[in-house]
Amino acid sequence: MDDAKMTRLSEIGKNTIAEALGMEITEVGDGVVRGKLPVDSRTHQPYGLLHGGASVVLAETLGSVGSHMLVEGSGKGAVGIEVNANHVKGVRSGWVHGTATLTHRGGRLHVWNIDIRDDEGDLVCTSRLTVMIVPRRD
Repeated sequence: MDDAKMTRLSEIGKNTIAEALGMEITEVGDGVVRGKLPVDSRTHQPYGLLHGGASVVLAETLGSVGSHMLVEGSGKGAVGIEVNANHVKGVRSGWVHGTATLTHRGGRLHVWNIDIRDDEGDLVCTSRLTVMIVPRRD
């Protein structure tokens, strides 16, 4: 992805939950988005593990960014309308790394599969996101 698109993503990510949690988008391609999230006090639940909601924030952000980048040039926006997640492994520290892969690109709906892995590459969470494509309101 070119520098202009990364700058634009940084701008629209200001003052959002992604910024508050320390999330970083690392790659945006046609149908694939990658990013990472720190596992620390911002993202822990009371037992000192990565909060499942933080994983869902990462998953939904990656898929939504991907859909946004696919439709932005046509004057449309992208909003998540359904997300599910299966949490399969606890993580206490380091980073988790998400990869969102587009599985359906329709005119009104996109569907993304998102796998989140720990620093060792073990699966932490697998998620599916449905995104509705809507007219953009600036």
